[in-house]
Amino acid sequence: MKYYSLNHNAPKVSFQEAVIQGLASDKGLYFPENITALDPSFFDKIESLSHEEIAFEAIKQFVGDEIPAAKLKEIISDTLVFDFPVVKVENGIYSLELFHGPTMAFKDVGARFMSRCLGYFNKDKKDAKNTVLVATSGDTGGAVASGFLGVDGVDVVILYPSGKVSDIQEKQLTTLGQNIKALEVDGVFDDCQDMVKKAFLDETLAHKNLTSANSINIARWLPQMFYFFFAYKALKSQNKPLVFSCPSGNFGNICAGIMAKKLGLPIEHFVASTNVNDTVPRFLENGKYDPKPSKATISNAMDVGNPSNFIRIQELYNNDLKAFEKDFSSYSYTDEETLVALKNIYNTDGYIAEPHGAVGYLGLKKELEKHPNAIGIFLETAHPIKFLDVVEPALGITLPIPAQIESVINEEKVSVKIGTYEELKSFLG
Repeated sequence: MKYYSLNHNAPKVSFQEAVIQGLASDKGLYFPENITALDPSFFDKIESLSHEEIAFEAIKQFVGDEIPAAKLKEIISDTLVFDFPVVKVENGIYSLELFHGPTMAFKDVGARFMSRCLGYFNKDKKDAKNTVLVATSGDTGGAVASGFLGVDGVDVVILYPSGKVSDIQEKQLTTLGQNIKALEVDGVFDDCQDMVKKAFLDETLAHKNLTSANSINIARWLPQMFYFFFAYKALKSQNKPLVFSCPSGNFGNICAGIMAKKLGLPIEHFVASTNVNDTVPRFLENGKYDPKPSKATISNAMDVGNPSNFIRIQELYNNDLKAFEKDFSSYSYTDEETLVALKNIYNTDGYIAEPHGAVGYLGLKKELEKHPNAIGIFLETAHPIKFLDVVEPALGITLPIPAQIESVINEEKVSVKIGTYEELKSFLG
């Protein structure tokens, strides 16, 4: 499998090169040269397959022969060490819970998969080191820190916006030590992401062998397909169309869902549910892609003004807006609407959501009005405990502290404050 840059001004590369480089030399995101749909018989028998078997079939064409099949199966097995329950919330609506991993966020899958791929590629490079440089608006940082902790030959540097991630999210990316370093940026997520992209293109940093573990990296992005296959397996017996609503910030998750559909997974429709950072909903209204600076919200992992992965979605539809709109809708919601949804879900159904899941629920309810015979699934991308400052007062409850959080909550935060690209460059050395 070869990968090309979506800016179309860089050489094609292998899976290994795309993982290690992260971003192409022309600033473009990498995209697979071919996408081959899976044999229909795979979906006929999916209920009899394990999660590991499903994941292997979904991703093997994108890895090719660069990781032997036995090793790839081992990486997948080591990645999928937790469950992905589909929980009924109300009639016709389910929550796909993606927060049962070590950092209680959906990004644990991609971070674990990528770290193990990178570890495999580095196995024979005794003196070479890669530096994983990543910007986070919330959960990416903790997932990457956990996924790469102690991985030989890899240093991790995480940039996060000061005061704009939750306390627990901050603890998860600033307390692990070892090969993990956290930079606290005076700015918003988009500032962090801009610094990361600039560093990739800075030739004076070439010796650091920089790569990213944001969803711009194919090894972080592609494994997110697995969730959609797992949900289909769980609900297939109901024999109804499926509508997925993804809380969307950088659009990696929903883009992976669309990739799963391109592989043949029967998905009726996608909803990108956003907070007031509404670049994509506005695009669908007026046809103009007009990114604006991000605004802080209670669903902070979606505080992204210029979602990187939207260009991949456009590529998946060959920039055919009509075909895209047939499969895809996008709606935005305010913090006030999000809080009302949290309360309604809890008071009506007894289900404890968190702000991102509540936004996903709102978008799903709206879209299901157009699909009365469908089953709706909204993605719960993080455990409510990660947003206890919002969830507890909104619902009037006290959340028990899960073991994954207990292990870091009392640890001492260690971060370096920066405000400019030059300070980042100086830190990297």
